[in-house]
Amino acid sequence: MGNVFNMGAGLTNLETVPVGNVGNIPDTRYFPVARGSVDYAYNIGKYEVTAGQYTEFLNAVAGADPYGLYNDYMDSNSFGCQITRHGASGDYTYDFSGRPSGTEASWANRPVNAVSWGDSARFANWLHNGQPMGTLTGDPAQDAGLTEDGSYNLNGAMSDAELMAVTRKPRATWVLPTEDERYKAAYHKKADGLASSYYDYPTSSDAAPGYVNDSGNLSGAGNPFTEGGVDPGNYVTYNADQRIPGIGSPYYRTAVGEWENSSSPYGTFDQSGNIDEWIETSVLNIYDEPRRGVRGGSAASYSHTIHSLLGGYSEPTKEMWAWGFRVAEVPEPATMAIVALGGIGILRRRRYVRG
Repeated sequence: MGNVFNMGAGLTNLETVPVGNVGNIPDTRYFPVARGSVDYAYNIGKYEVTAGQYTEFLNAVAGADPYGLYNDYMDSNSFGCQITRHGASGDYTYDFSGRPSGTEASWANRPVNAVSWGDSARFANWLHNGQPMGTLTGDPAQDAGLTEDGSYNLNGAMSDAELMAVTRKPRATWVLPTEDERYKAAYHKKADGLASSYYDYPTSSDAAPGYVNDSGNLSGAGNPFTEGGVDPGNYVTYNADQRIPGIGSPYYRTAVGEWENSSSPYGTFDQSGNIDEWIETSVLNIYDEPRRGVRGGSAASYSHTIHSLLGGYSEPTKEMWAWGFRVAEVPEPATMAIVALGGIGILRRRRYVRG
């Protein structure tokens, strides 16, 4: 018997921004292979996927957790995103009750971490499938409508080799952004149209961003950092003075969108710093072995590693404290054909709201 689940729960409020300028010229300044050209309009997450959104995903499908969507590091380490799991397999629930009372929302609004590429792709499949609710069984055929099929045919993939073989399906909707999709949203100068015009940082700037220093002050202004305070502009959460990551204990990462005056030209936030983001694209490591890419730098990154020039890679099963993800929404093939004919410029923006 197939898995029985309820469709269309609408659990996650996930805001996106449109990325147009279809067919923009790529950035060739730093790379042997050009980056940033995309020949279709798409939407990308305005923010990184938060721990609160990922908790809703876990509560929707991971009453049992056969694919390891939850990592104990999330709750057992001070650098984790502090999602707490309760109960026994088959009846697991997830929340932030392990944190001091009154701080739950603050933890929920920071990016999820300690997730693998496979976890991130399963979250994208869940969005593609309409955010259904049901308990994963570990049988890929039964779990296809939850996490194992959708934008990606994961089909129970758990090993590095299996996950490296996964590709985007032709009718994918919610996905992990490719190198080009992510790069364009972060660095391309929207106002310059199709020109090969790119910033070095995703804060609409070629100057290295400001940061919270080890004394807890804004590096440029000298004023104490206060969450929810005014962003002077061109700030991200990283470790420029190379001692205490990000904003320091206990959070290290800022809430998504904390730097409200430091968006990319397309309106995304935190595409440098805070958390390194998994991308869909495979890259070669120094031994010419294929790995999945991670981009953007984290709260622990130094100045040179948050530049558009640099990126990283890892085995797709790795779950590190500095790694999370954001998602993108891409047009189905029929829509892309209309775009190619000049019928539309951007996708209709979708927002999922709590039902």
